[in-house]
Amino acid sequence: MKNLLKLTGVAAILLFGVSCSEDYLEKQPSEFLTADQVEEAAKTNPAVLEGTLAGIYSLMFESGSGGTTSHTDFGQKAYDIFGDMLSGDAALSVSSFGWYRADITEFQAPLDFTRQTNYQPWRYYYRIIRSTNVVIAGLGGNDVTPELEANKYIMGQAKALRAHSYFYLTQYYQNAYDPAQEILPIYLDPADENGPKVAASVIYDQIEKDLNDAITLLDGFGRTAKNQVNQDVAKGILAYVHAAKGEWQEVKTLTNDVITSGAYSIVSRTEAVRMMHDGPDTEPYGGGFNDANTSGWMWGVDITSDSGVGLLSWWGQMDYFSYSYAGFGDNKAIDAGLYAQFKEGDIRKNQFNQTTTSSNYLQPFNKFFEEARQPRGSSQVITSDLIYMRVAEMYLLNAEANANLGMDLEAQTSLKALLDLRVDDSSYIDGLSGAALVSEVYLQTRLELWGEGKSYLALKRNKGTVVRGSNHLSFVGESIRFDDERLTFEIPEAEILFNPFVSTQNN
Repeated sequence: MKNLLKLTGVAAILLFGVSCSEDYLEKQPSEFLTADQVEEAAKTNPAVLEGTLAGIYSLMFESGSGGTTSHTDFGQKAYDIFGDMLSGDAALSVSSFGWYRADITEFQAPLDFTRQTNYQPWRYYYRIIRSTNVVIAGLGGNDVTPELEANKYIMGQAKALRAHSYFYLTQYYQNAYDPAQEILPIYLDPADENGPKVAASVIYDQIEKDLNDAITLLDGFGRTAKNQVNQDVAKGILAYVHAAKGEWQEVKTLTNDVITSGAYSIVSRTEAVRMMHDGPDTEPYGGGFNDANTSGWMWGVDITSDSGVGLLSWWGQMDYFSYSYAGFGDNKAIDAGLYAQFKEGDIRKNQFNQTTTSSNYLQPFNKFFEEARQPRGSSQVITSDLIYMRVAEMYLLNAEANANLGMDLEAQTSLKALLDLRVDDSSYIDGLSGAALVSEVYLQTRLELWGEGKSYLALKRNKGTVVRGSNHLSFVGESIRFDDERLTFEIPEAEILFNPFVSTQNN
């Protein structure tokens, strides 16, 4: 199996396999560069690897990057939707086209390793991993610190992206954190092909090593666009990793670093929700979550008409005002039970359609929307930006860490920094401590970050139980624990068929 790079100018299109299936056994075409050729070029021309890295970043929002033609296959945000729906916080309230219904909301994909939807995240994240392995090998390998400053920054980004992918694989393919459980193969070199499942502890150790290396390598990196991982983003990813293991002191330290950097501000009341002016001015203002330049966004991508994003996208699946599924009968709404937990006066209630008689009830009309706000849209070209991480997550993780460490005052301070921008009176937080404070942080995480792909991670690390609200189409009122088999994918059939090591372990 070959790991190949096709360079188009500076940008690279990466075509890497996940297993040794027949799709990836083709001979090396002459227009492709091998990892050895990339390594030679990188000695004098960092632009070669910058182009390669640009190709990896494009995979994060590219349709079909999970190896299928499914209309739910479009990079990282595709699996953010999977997580939000599996967690129950996002309800499929109307289903006209069937996307997500059987496979995700009715749990057929997690329970059936032959389902295409079960395969998508596996293929996507290992594709990113194999791509980053080529970059890392081209810079000398896992244990090398490049001499050129530009190459240090490229190495740091590649290691952070590899760690990010392995982390999401641990979340989607392990029911609950168990360091001894063999869960995934690990590949750290482009020459690696098939390998056995290894213990979760091995995967997590590598994730942490990669991210700590990245934090060091990215010191001083001034990125040119928010789609690039910088030092703060690497710290944010590492905070999530430690939180998944319950290592709260590490979470506290990392999130403090990001918060006190002063580089970002929490999304304001105006930025958080589209609202109407008081008085005679009837023009609405604010909201959208559609601009990567928003100061509260730590990591995201500026989508332009040249990006090739259209109907098959996160916006197409989530936004009523984009010309796609969410506007024409595949409605994604906030779980009715979760919505009921907003306090009166919380501006975030207004992020959702409140017309109870409408089939669009509780869709995120005023949180996520295409700027022109034409119902059901008029253009099949998406230019609204995509969000991967914002600084509010760091405040919430910091509050969660402090609450779990018994540092109630510090937890209250971090939580109120957010809530003071959302509710008229956050003083009720002062009366919470211990388990009640931990629970409130978890709730506010679900409310603040709804639709952003973080509910699934929060459910698992809080060992929560969700009860599906009345606006779901299936399993209404059923309690589902975080470690329920229905919430976690299985190693896909293709991997078992073509990886003899995994096949033997699964027998």
